[in-house]
Amino acid sequence: MVADYDTNNVFAKILRGEIPYSKVYENEYALAFNDIAPLAPVHVLVIPKGQYVSMDDFSAHASTEEISGFMRAVGEVARLLGLIENGYRTVTNIGHYGMQEVPHLHTHVFGGTKLGPMLNKTI
Repeated sequence: MVADYDTNNVFAKILRGEIPYSKVYENEYALAFNDIAPLAPVHVLVIPKGQYVSMDDFSAHASTEEISGFMRAVGEVARLLGLIENGYRTVTNIGHYGMQEVPHLHTHVFGGTKLGPMLNKTI
Protein backbone atom coordinates (compact mmCIF):
# COMPACT_ATOMS: atom_id res chain seq x y z
CA MET A 1 0.00 0.00 0.00
CA VAL A 2 1.41 3.36 -1.02
CA ALA A 3 1.21 6.12 1.56
CA ASP A 4 -0.69 9.25 0.67
CA TYR A 5 1.43 11.95 -0.90
CA ASP A 6 2.40 14.72 1.55
CA THR A 7 2.09 18.04 -0.31
CA ASN A 8 4.18 19.69 2.42
CA ASN A 9 7.30 17.57 1.94
CA VAL A 10 10.49 19.48 1.19
CA PHE A 11 10.61 18.47 -2.50
CA ALA A 12 7.00 19.54 -3.07
CA LYS A 13 7.95 22.91 -1.58
CA ILE A 14 10.98 23.11 -3.91
CA LEU A 15 8.77 22.36 -6.90
CA ARG A 16 6.40 25.16 -5.84
CA GLY A 17 9.32 27.59 -5.47
CA GLU A 18 8.88 27.94 -1.71
CA ILE A 19 12.41 26.76 -0.87
CA PRO A 20 15.54 27.88 -2.71
CA TYR A 21 17.67 25.29 -4.51
CA SER A 22 20.64 25.12 -6.85
CA LYS A 23 19.25 23.88 -10.16
CA VAL A 24 21.38 21.55 -12.26
CA TYR A 25 18.83 20.50 -14.90
CA GLU A 26 15.13 20.65 -15.65
CA ASN A 27 12.82 19.20 -18.27
CA GLU A 28 9.04 18.95 -18.52
CA TYR A 29 8.93 15.96 -16.17
CA ALA A 30 11.84 16.31 -13.74
CA LEU A 31 13.97 18.74 -11.77
CA ALA A 32 17.57 18.13 -10.70
CA PHE A 33 19.39 20.12 -8.05
CA ASN A 34 22.44 19.92 -5.81
CA ASP A 35 21.96 18.14 -2.49
CA ILE A 36 22.31 20.52 0.47
CA ALA A 37 24.38 17.94 2.40
CA PRO A 38 26.50 16.27 -0.29
CA LEU A 39 27.99 12.84 0.37
CA ALA A 40 30.35 12.97 -2.64
CA PRO A 41 32.00 15.72 -4.70
CA VAL A 42 28.99 15.46 -7.01
CA HIS A 43 25.66 14.78 -5.30
CA VAL A 44 22.57 15.76 -7.25
CA LEU A 45 18.96 14.84 -6.60
CA VAL A 46 16.58 14.22 -9.50
CA ILE A 47 12.87 14.38 -8.70
CA PRO A 48 9.79 13.95 -10.85
CA LYS A 49 7.47 16.93 -11.07
CA GLY A 50 4.47 14.71 -10.37
CA GLN A 51 3.29 13.71 -6.91
CA TYR A 52 4.86 10.28 -6.46
CA VAL A 53 5.93 8.92 -3.08
CA SER A 54 8.39 6.28 -4.27
CA MET A 55 9.71 4.35 -7.26
CA ASP A 56 7.01 1.78 -6.61
CA ASP A 57 4.30 4.46 -6.77
CA PHE A 58 5.92 6.05 -9.83
CA SER A 59 6.38 2.83 -11.79
CA ALA A 60 2.79 1.78 -11.06
CA HIS A 61 1.03 5.09 -11.71
CA ALA A 62 3.13 7.48 -13.82
CA SER A 63 2.54 7.82 -17.55
CA THR A 64 5.03 6.46 -20.05
CA GLU A 65 6.02 10.05 -20.84
CA GLU A 66 6.68 10.85 -17.17
CA ILE A 67 8.80 7.74 -16.71
CA SER A 68 10.78 8.41 -19.88
CA GLY A 69 11.24 12.10 -19.03
CA PHE A 70 12.46 11.27 -15.52
CA MET A 71 14.93 8.62 -16.69
CA ARG A 72 16.22 10.90 -19.43
CA ALA A 73 16.77 13.62 -16.81
CA VAL A 74 18.92 11.26 -14.72
CA GLY A 75 21.07 10.45 -17.75
CA GLU A 76 21.29 14.09 -18.83
CA VAL A 77 22.47 15.14 -15.38
CA ALA A 78 25.31 12.59 -15.54
CA ARG A 79 26.32 13.85 -18.99
CA LEU A 80 26.09 17.53 -18.02
CA LEU A 81 28.29 16.96 -14.99
CA GLY A 82 30.92 15.02 -16.95
CA LEU A 83 30.41 11.80 -15.03
CA ILE A 84 30.23 9.35 -17.92
CA GLU A 85 33.94 8.67 -18.49
CA ASN A 86 34.86 7.83 -14.89
CA GLY A 87 31.47 6.54 -13.84
CA TYR A 88 28.87 7.41 -11.26
CA ARG A 89 26.24 5.84 -9.05
CA THR A 90 22.49 6.34 -8.83
CA VAL A 91 20.57 5.44 -5.69
CA THR A 92 16.82 5.51 -5.13
CA ASN A 93 15.79 4.70 -1.57
CA ILE A 94 12.29 3.30 -1.08
CA GLY A 95 10.39 2.98 2.18
CA HIS A 96 11.48 2.39 5.75
CA TYR A 97 14.00 -0.41 5.15
CA GLY A 98 15.41 1.46 2.14
CA MET A 99 15.98 4.52 4.37
CA GLN A 100 13.85 6.88 2.29
CA GLU A 101 13.86 10.20 4.14
CA VAL A 102 11.56 12.35 1.98
CA PRO A 103 8.22 10.91 0.79
CA HIS A 104 8.69 12.14 -2.79
CA LEU A 105 10.49 9.95 -5.32
CA HIS A 106 14.09 11.07 -5.74
CA THR A 107 17.19 9.58 -7.28
CA HIS A 108 20.62 10.51 -5.99
CA VAL A 109 23.38 10.90 -8.59
CA PHE A 110 26.82 10.50 -6.98
CA GLY A 111 30.17 11.02 -8.68
CA GLY A 112 33.38 12.96 -8.91
CA THR A 113 35.43 10.41 -6.98
CA LYS A 114 35.83 6.67 -6.64
CA LEU A 115 32.86 5.62 -4.56
CA GLY A 116 33.07 3.07 -1.77
CA PRO A 117 31.22 -0.21 -1.47
CA MET A 118 27.59 -0.15 -2.49
CA LEU A 119 26.45 -1.33 0.98
CA ASN A 120 28.07 -2.31 4.21
CA LYS A 121 27.60 -6.02 4.66
CA THR A 122 24.64 -6.57 6.97
CA ILE A 123 23.92 -10.26 6.42
